[in-house]
Amino acid sequence: MKNEDLQNIINGFGKNLEFTTEESEFLNVIVPKEQLHEVCEQLKTNPDLKFDYLYCLTGMDWGSDLGVIYHLESTELKHLIVVKVKTDDRENPTLDSVCDIWRTAEFHEMEVYDFFGIKFNNHPNLKRLFLTPDWDGWPLRKDYVDEANMIIK
Repeated sequence: MKNEDLQNIINGFGKNLEFTTEESEFLNVIVPKEQLHEVCEQLKTNPDLKFDYLYCLTGMDWGSDLGVIYHLESTELKHLIVVKVKTDDRENPTLDSVCDIWRTAEFHEMEVYDFFGIKFNNHPNLKRLFLTPDWDGWPLRKDYVDEANMIIK
């Protein structure tokens, strides 16, 4: 299925969806955070799309916004899409979990929480994954300062 065909189907899934193909060969859709779970559920269950495989989930710090990028594939229909979601709340960033839709998201959401501090609503076991529980801060945020390893001149 061509990107234009994917866009025509997905455009009916929610309001204020933004589409682009400029960044990659895959269709990119920016989803408002309030619609993330609903849109993702439709991406998986719609018989014309069947995005059954979440093969990459990445946390992002875009400066003023934090967010997540999801790379999805339909293993049956052989098409791909990139879904992006952002939040401008850097003090208490929260997004809906999609681990009930794609089980592999459970591990990746813990990793994003660990390094970016984004909390995922309805995640069954959200906790630090790589860093110790007493670690202070979110080391992959652009505003993170590692006080313990600062070089003093």
